[in-house]
Amino acid sequence: MAVPKVLLYYAFTPLADPEAVRLWQRDLCRSLNLRGRILISRHGINGTVGGELRDVKRYLRTTREYAGFAHLDAKWSEGSQLDAQGLSTDFPKLSVKVRDEIVSFGVPDEITVTDSGIVGGGTKLSPPELDALVAERDVVFFDGRNAFEAQIGRFRDAVVPDVRTTRDFVAELESGKYDHLKDKPVVTYCTGGIRCEVLTPLMKARGFTEVYQLDGGIVRYGEYAGNGGLWDGSLYVFDGRISMDFAPDAVQLGTCTICGSATNHMVNCHESSCREQLVCCEDCLHTTSAGCSVHVTASAL
Repeated sequence: MAVPKVLLYYAFTPLADPEAVRLWQRDLCRSLNLRGRILISRHGINGTVGGELRDVKRYLRTTREYAGFAHLDAKWSEGSQLDAQGLSTDFPKLSVKVRDEIVSFGVPDEITVTDSGIVGGGTKLSPPELDALVAERDVVFFDGRNAFEAQIGRFRDAVVPDVRTTRDFVAELESGKYDHLKDKPVVTYCTGGIRCEVLTPLMKARGFTEVYQLDGGIVRYGEYAGNGGLWDGSLYVFDGRISMDFAPDAVQLGTCTICGSATNHMVNCHESSCREQLVCCEDCLHTTSAGCSVHVTASAL
């Protein structure tokens, strides 16, 4: 029986020829019937791919044969299903692109990458180390994701910066809003850990003195703690699943845009040209069209 899986991964390593890596990765994914999104830059690789378990495992093994990707950080999760052609329904297509950055903070020249990874990042904490630090000290959680992602899940009492895209973080850090945190122990977190790899050196360069990052991100913490740790709610993911839970009966932090009920379900704005993500319960999803404030709150189907 075919088992659908999703692989989330990244590696920071210098790449002399990103275009050659792009072509290799594109052909490899095609040969294994995989869909997903892969970004490649001179700093490394960042991707999410989905397909049949056997094929995704083969993809990971082959990708790690490249010396720079040997220690690639990989995380697994359940896929939704495979279509009649055996392709993942969690992704509409395969996209493999070269960009200036594999995480788009808009400051590629601020980041230094060596064979050992990013230079000058925060101190990495495993999930047990994070719990131990929180038990001993007054720690500030700092969300490294876009603000809308935190509507359905976040670490308890976290600071959620007012950012719509990753590119907004530099201006947000330089705004002065968080200057009172610069001498406190700050733990950054994000979905799989990659955004914090870049965010933490940017924070340290701007005067934050004690910066940590959750190694492996929310995904690894959720695998470790389920619903019993410091994380509350559901995790937003950038594929067709939209969100995922680490255990049944996750706390519902979101509020439905239409009826106001508690829910962690998210949808795209009904306006096809809009990229806003909205919290919308499943009952309202089947009876109305969820829209952002610009494109009408709700309209009858």
